[in-house]
Amino acid sequence: MGIMSRQVMQVCGPILIILLVTTVPAVKSGKVLVFPMDGSHWVHMKILIETLHAKGHNITVIRMPDSWYIKEFSPHYTSINLKTAGGFGEEFLETFISRLMEILRDGSTWARLKLEIEIWESSLKMIETRNEMLISMFEDQQLMQSLKEAKYDLMLTDPTIFGGIILGHYLKLPMVYNVRWTLFSEAHFAIAPSPLSYVPLPILELPDRMSFFERVKNVVMYIITKAQVALMIAPTYNALCERFIGPGVSYFALLQSADLWLHRVDFIFEFPRPTMPNIVYMGGFQCKPTKPLPQDLEDFVQSSGEHGVIVMSLGTLIGQLPHDVAEAIAEAFAELPQKIIWRYKGKRPSALGNNTLMMDWIPQNDLLGHPKTRAFVAHGGTNGVQEAIFHGVPIVGFGLIFDQPDNLSKMRVKGVAKTVNFGTVDKDSFLKTVKEVLYEPSYRENMQRLSSLHKDVPVKPLDNAIFWIEFVMRHKGAPHLRTESYKMPWYSYHSVDVILFLLSAISLIVLTTYAVIRYFCIRICMRTTKKKLQ
Repeated sequence: MGIMSRQVMQVCGPILIILLVTTVPAVKSGKVLVFPMDGSHWVHMKILIETLHAKGHNITVIRMPDSWYIKEFSPHYTSINLKTAGGFGEEFLETFISRLMEILRDGSTWARLKLEIEIWESSLKMIETRNEMLISMFEDQQLMQSLKEAKYDLMLTDPTIFGGIILGHYLKLPMVYNVRWTLFSEAHFAIAPSPLSYVPLPILELPDRMSFFERVKNVVMYIITKAQVALMIAPTYNALCERFIGPGVSYFALLQSADLWLHRVDFIFEFPRPTMPNIVYMGGFQCKPTKPLPQDLEDFVQSSGEHGVIVMSLGTLIGQLPHDVAEAIAEAFAELPQKIIWRYKGKRPSALGNNTLMMDWIPQNDLLGHPKTRAFVAHGGTNGVQEAIFHGVPIVGFGLIFDQPDNLSKMRVKGVAKTVNFGTVDKDSFLKTVKEVLYEPSYRENMQRLSSLHKDVPVKPLDNAIFWIEFVMRHKGAPHLRTESYKMPWYSYHSVDVILFLLSAISLIVLTTYAVIRYFCIRICMRTTKKKLQ
């Protein structure tokens, strides 16, 4: 029997190998044009770029002269430098965050309202600056000609900015988004059905099980947001579309017409909701297994004994806090038996305890994955929250700007995080919050459960994302996955015309029936009256 098996394998082995080779899709080296968003968005776009480069693809990145994360020179891509700034510099964000923290600490409603007005004014000014940048780019005939002649296979962009969307359509390239947000809102709201009865608008920090008045708030704010975009943002971008793409082309139609949406969340992070065939979820794709810590840091972690360590980092943009907040946090940390590793660039607080190590930079992923890490004090950015989920570490969150409050709200609902009110935080409230997350077992147990669910997938998120990018390149698009609903006017999409037609038809039938019955009733009455008169 053994001899026969060997003979069969000798004959069939080469055939099986040939069959396997022919069934694996051939992936040739592709040319990918990338129009990225700067800041923290570049962190995960860079991971996709490096992985695509490692697979043999040629990457070209369009960058603006005021980019602060996107470097001009890289071994993984060739850069094209635009001549005009995009207006989204590091200095602008740092100034904005500093003012926001001051206003939150002040607690004045008028100051907060004034800040909201300033945010809108700044946003409109930024949109105007970016429009000037895009006009300058399209009017650079030499640049446009070189982009056409390069014959790229794909446009990879972040739809938070419009540049990649309009340029990709101008060059007639298949479009793939690396996405969580658009100019309108969270990305699902731009492409997928979003019933407001159980799909909360992100800015509101609502759960997916809303009370009646929460649903009222959800609907009202959705209408206000749509109106703001329609009146203040869309007209500017629609004018660009008319000018460079063609008459009758709208910003929203271009946004919706992408072949593939690589979404930077999954349903461990996000609430369950309707989705679409061309949305591919890659939540946590940037998370990696831990590497050994530097020896001095490892020694500090090990010195914590059974109490373990707390890691604190508020991201790259929030390097320092108001003096009173930093002192309150330092004083609270000093009373804990845990060791603290705090990434902080501000002035060293005078109340800092001997158990706290303050550093300009920390290997956050490796610290979160260390078995002695007990909690993560964080700002609530998507990257940090997903790393905490990946490593199963509960969160104490601040949630200051952009998507941070909403991210932490979702984690609160799932029972893995507790948030701190930045406007009123002091030593006692911060200490109480940290102790609850440390010593209430449910926080860690729930986060470990989320971590287990997140990792229990047939394909790693990054591998899945790369497969679908290459899929779009192989097939020169993915129109079979894209609904054509984006070409429908709003009244057709929501079947308003059908409802009006049916109501009209029913009304006509009812009125006709009424008229016929009335007519015969009158005739019968008239005959009866005549007979009586006779």
